[in-house]
Amino acid sequence: MSIKAQLEQAIATTNTPADWIGIRAMRETATTRSARDGQPQSNHTSLTQGAMVEVLAQGQFGYAATNQLTPAGLQQAIQVAYQQAIAAQPWGIYQWTTAQRPKVVGTYQSPAVKGLNALSPAELNDLLLRICQALNVSEQVVQTSAAAVTNEVDSWFVSSNGSDVHQQLSLVSSHYGVIVQDGAVVQQRSNNGYLGRSYQGGWERFPDEHLWESAERIGAQAIALLAADECPTEATTLVLAPDQMMLQIHESIGHPLELDRILGDERNYAGGSFVKPADFGQLQYGSELMNITFDPTVAGEYASYQFDDTGAPATREYLIRAGKLERGLGSLESQARLGVPGVACARASSWNRPPIDRMANVNLEPGDQSFHAVIAGIERGVYMETNRSWSIDDQRHKFQFGCEYARLIENGQLTKLLRNPNYRATTPQFWHSLVAVGDRSTWAMYGTPFCGKGEPNQAIRVGHASPVCAFANIEVFGGAA
Repeated sequence: MSIKAQLEQAIATTNTPADWIGIRAMRETATTRSARDGQPQSNHTSLTQGAMVEVLAQGQFGYAATNQLTPAGLQQAIQVAYQQAIAAQPWGIYQWTTAQRPKVVGTYQSPAVKGLNALSPAELNDLLLRICQALNVSEQVVQTSAAAVTNEVDSWFVSSNGSDVHQQLSLVSSHYGVIVQDGAVVQQRSNNGYLGRSYQGGWERFPDEHLWESAERIGAQAIALLAADECPTEATTLVLAPDQMMLQIHESIGHPLELDRILGDERNYAGGSFVKPADFGQLQYGSELMNITFDPTVAGEYASYQFDDTGAPATREYLIRAGKLERGLGSLESQARLGVPGVACARASSWNRPPIDRMANVNLEPGDQSFHAVIAGIERGVYMETNRSWSIDDQRHKFQFGCEYARLIENGQLTKLLRNPNYRATTPQFWHSLVAVGDRSTWAMYGTPFCGKGEPNQAIRVGHASPVCAFANIEVFGGAA
């Protein structure tokens, strides 16, 4: 019997007097292969499989997970979830109805040109070792590393009111980087940050046609950073590459717009938000050049899907349009509690976690300037690439980020190399200072598997895409500051 048939049978045969029952089953195979200093470091494969049962009874939801996809295992989980819902009833803060779980039917599959079996383990390991060799461009190199991670995820969602969803994800993440040293000076350089190149698809995502050129460039840039000047300390125009905009969007837009944080649900662990419920439809979050979308429809982006983990259909929506805050990152439950618009973003990291409000693909839409045009209008500034460090307060208001690589901008030209570049600001100040947005030719998408949130913790996949952006009068500083 198929997994879907087992789930449907469990719902059809239960005698639990619930108002609604949903079961989300997941099977995930993950592989991790890595090398360091030209030697294999890890080669392993894991398989996890199970189901999360969700029950609505007396106006409350209850949950129970099981790794026993048998009639007895599923029935026991349904009973436990039902008892959880009944136990929650006296303490409920909101009365839920079946309106929060409409019937949905559909499928989704990641676009993959080359399947994840196109490279054998031996071929992949050999590739990672060769990348380490390509990065080892000097005696000043003290460490090289390369890694590739794949995930194949099948999920099924069925419910007592006829929902039937099957989604299949094929995911590839890659990394390579180098650490160099000259005396007390240590620098690092990588291909867009650790596993920043995380996408949906197959082995067409890695290696790409620019692999060897990129590896040699990264090695050479790292060596050059050893002799570079420190980033100056001043308020100036800051230009950020898309791989740093990824983190900027994630930390200062994605997390503060999560509705459960605004409600206070995450305050104990992940923190809250400076955004207030009354801000939706009113707050000018940034300059009029700022257009942010929640878009799980982008082909190949890391967190694309057709339905969230409660079955809500996922659509492209503006979160911020022309700088004004329109909607948040919140599930049907959070939308109902706050009375504000949200999106289909109830997501779980695995079968043994209930879905909570999570960002997915949160993107900054392109503007109309080429990279040359963005730089040409700047008399003095600093251009930065690739995140190295980050710090932001638990209200997502004040932050400080560091990057791997920077160039000084003088009279509309990129000039000398700078090391240890950092910048700091507050979220409203920063986004109101947005003065230039690159066009589609400057736009790039990245992702990360490591967005953490929730108790118990859930590390989930997110995607971010952005063009190059310029921000006026931002405080930058170097490692000596």
